[in-house]
Amino acid sequence: MSLTARERVRVELIGEIKTVARRHLAEHGSSALSLRAVARDVGMVSSAVYRYFPSRDDLLTAMIVDAYVAFGEAVMIGDATVRRSHYLDRWMAATAAARAWARTNPQEYALIFGSPIPGYQAPTDTVDPAAIAPMILLAIAADASAAGRTLSVPTDRPVPRSVRSDLRRLAGVTARDLDVAVMGRCLMAWTQVIGSISFELFGHLHNVIDDYDAYFAFQMRGIALDLGWGG
Repeated sequence: MSLTARERVRVELIGEIKTVARRHLAEHGSSALSLRAVARDVGMVSSAVYRYFPSRDDLLTAMIVDAYVAFGEAVMIGDATVRRSHYLDRWMAATAAARAWARTNPQEYALIFGSPIPGYQAPTDTVDPAAIAPMILLAIAADASAAGRTLSVPTDRPVPRSVRSDLRRLAGVTARDLDVAVMGRCLMAWTQVIGSISFELFGHLHNVIDDYDAYFAFQMRGIALDLGWGG
């Protein structure tokens, strides 16, 4: 269905408000985000902006959802560029896409993977968008498992009982037919991806690594080999 003129204006205004808010994030940080300041720069009276975003937290949530979706779509596109049976290449392409998006959109990346915003409690609206990107990793793992490519899970590192319970619950939510130990390795791999990107973006590798491209590729390949996706 096509939008009415009023609906189009609303969509355009919401987009403009979020664009200005993203600029404020870049200039002042998320904790300093102010609806009144955003309204002023959009050219609206402060009372008008509340018709679109009743609170600062509502605006933050909309921006967080947008960032998660954009990040997830970038990872999905990266994975889609490679043949389905080339699991190592899919992993390399997907993680490279994650890093490329983060480097292009550092403020949005910091919004979803940086320090918690004081006073902000993320609602459940953010859960599904946040799952888009890690579900790509689980899809690669599930495809590899279905093809008989067993992941190399060390038998001398048993998963603690309490963690096994958490991983079973996670497997149920994601609907992936993966062994609990494999699910654990996938979760560890995803935290390594985000940790590596965050270390680079937040300056923790400054004066430690000079060639970020080579280091990231080296690290991601090592993770994939540990998961059994060599070749």
